[in-house]
Amino acid sequence: MDRPLNTSFPGYDEAGIFFAMNDQHGRVRYPAGLLAGFAVATAFLTQLPVDPRARGTWQLAGSAWAFPLVGGGIGAAVAVVFFVAQLSGLADLPAASIAVLAGVALTGALHEDGLADTADGLLGGRDREATLTIMRDSRHGTFGVLAILLSVLLRAAALASIGDAVHGGLALVAAHAVSRAALPVAMRTMSPARTDGLGAAAGAPSVPGLAGAAVIGILVGLSALGPMRGAIGICLAGVTVWAVARIARRRIGGYTGDILGGFQQIAEIVMLLTASAK
Repeated sequence: MDRPLNTSFPGYDEAGIFFAMNDQHGRVRYPAGLLAGFAVATAFLTQLPVDPRARGTWQLAGSAWAFPLVGGGIGAAVAVVFFVAQLSGLADLPAASIAVLAGVALTGALHEDGLADTADGLLGGRDREATLTIMRDSRHGTFGVLAILLSVLLRAAALASIGDAVHGGLALVAAHAVSRAALPVAMRTMSPARTDGLGAAAGAPSVPGLAGAAVIGILVGLSALGPMRGAIGICLAGVTVWAVARIARRRIGGYTGDILGGFQQIAEIVMLLTASAK
């Protein structure tokens, strides 16, 4: 999940809004307005060409409040693919598989890559340095490949089990929003495991940013799945991510961008499985 932070982020010259630019003294200026943060979150979490006029560097934590909003949008786009696939006559499992893969394409497999590196590192590393070295390697090992396959399989199976396009679509919106709301929590409560890379460069979200992400994620989850099922899914996702976070703290001393990607995948899987439970 080590997508570069200093390229491909939009800036708006006419409005005087820049996501972050170094002035002549090397200090970083931050923008005003919610649109800038939402656009940066969209540029980072998806492959969408938000604005071709890229410039400067952005501390990603400043847009963390928008993560669940962008996640909800991704879920909605995947839901449309699921509906169209079913409408074309495909059975539930093929339609669900295509929808899940569409989500992977929309995000550039950002979180799947993080999940794979997390699995390789935490399951294959003997000590802290070996684990971090494995996670930084762009090549995926056996654990990583299996983690990606299991992630796609579980999400497709859960979505196919729901079957109905409307309920499946709502589950997708909830899963994508809640899973990305978990990321600011981890960024705020954990320390970066190394001094470089995405984890260190992203920064820590402010308390208002963290609260905003949490409130948006919870509201979307409860609204889309219903109060009872939504609350169960959010709690289970939170507990599962917390358990993996404890392992990451013990093994490498904190989080990396790959660990964050693993958190997102785990929470999304748990939310979809909860939504599909009979």
